[in-house]
Amino acid sequence: MIARSLVLLASTALLSTPLLAAPAPQAAAAPQARDAVALATKLAQWQLAHMTDTGHVSRITTETRNPRAWEQAVFWVGMTALADAGAPPEIAQAVVATGRANDWTPAKRPYHADDLVITQSYLWAAKHGAGAAAIAPTRARFDYIVANPPRVGLAFYQPPSGYDGTECLTRYCWCDALFMAPPAMIELSRQTGDRRYRDYALREFWATTDFLFDPAAHLFYRDSRFFERRDEAQRKQFWSRGNGWVFAAMARIIPLLPKGDPDRVRMEKLFVEMAGTLKGLQKPDGYWAPSLLAPEESPPESSGTGFYTYGMAWGVRAGLLDRAAYTPVVRKGWDALVRSLQPDGRLGWVQQVSDRPERVAADDTQFYGVGAFLLAATAVAELDRAPSKR
Repeated sequence: MIARSLVLLASTALLSTPLLAAPAPQAAAAPQARDAVALATKLAQWQLAHMTDTGHVSRITTETRNPRAWEQAVFWVGMTALADAGAPPEIAQAVVATGRANDWTPAKRPYHADDLVITQSYLWAAKHGAGAAAIAPTRARFDYIVANPPRVGLAFYQPPSGYDGTECLTRYCWCDALFMAPPAMIELSRQTGDRRYRDYALREFWATTDFLFDPAAHLFYRDSRFFERRDEAQRKQFWSRGNGWVFAAMARIIPLLPKGDPDRVRMEKLFVEMAGTLKGLQKPDGYWAPSLLAPEESPPESSGTGFYTYGMAWGVRAGLLDRAAYTPVVRKGWDALVRSLQPDGRLGWVQQVSDRPERVAADDTQFYGVGAFLLAATAVAELDRAPSKR
């Protein structure tokens, strides 16, 4: 019922619902900025038309069709950024309609970060016309978490009972989780004035960082199972999208923290450190390899590239990254993402759901890959509109 309602609302541009306030007029955008937002809008419209037609997804999981689960939720995170970038009103309307169809509730598992990422779109909607009702279930979920913090370690062990029996999944024991939950918890603190959510999110963020960040490589392992894993050339395995989740997470979290706050200062330092490494790992074709240290004969991959392009563009605009050194990285990444768009309108070259580098094909797409593209497009557009903040 939820899925059918969503498709109907999206396909009709939600003409039966009250329009949200139009974005405030902005100064004329540079041509590249207009092009980036226009391309992102066209891709978003393609994806909206295929929300329940999952035949375009190469690897269907138990969560692919769930409108509250992470695969679709990351698309909605990207949609909030696109709405803020001046896209047509139908983009913002679709975000709000999805939240209403979901009854503003997270997915099922109470602690699992993947089931919390959808709340980022609800919190955005609360500030854009949906009101306090949009955050009530999110606040109830986060109240439960902070009142009942998990007492488990971060070592990743999957028992014979299966993935959902992995004890550490109640915490952020895989690097992807840093994108999924902390930005929502910190934003909830901003909207409510309750620091408990912020303090919990940052405490867990730094626990995960201390555990999974390799200070020699300046990159994150996906989880503890990869600490000792090496490829045939005896190189460590650092997954592109896994590190992309973290890099994009910091671009989303840092602006939510007060300037000069010790956590912000520490996170800015980590962001710049990762950026320096990632800059050197970009391939000549503009993409990052699925396995970051193994670029030879690697295919294009657009989800990791989307998150890195987003983070780099945001970092230059925020004044954390040198414009002369990093703008070429952004341009190459954006050009690669544009080349990933396929003739039928989909975003291609998206590695399917996994926890490690795998094969990628031109027609492989996924909701979260589109979300990464939308984030990248809006950051590139913002970079083109205005100089650095510092």
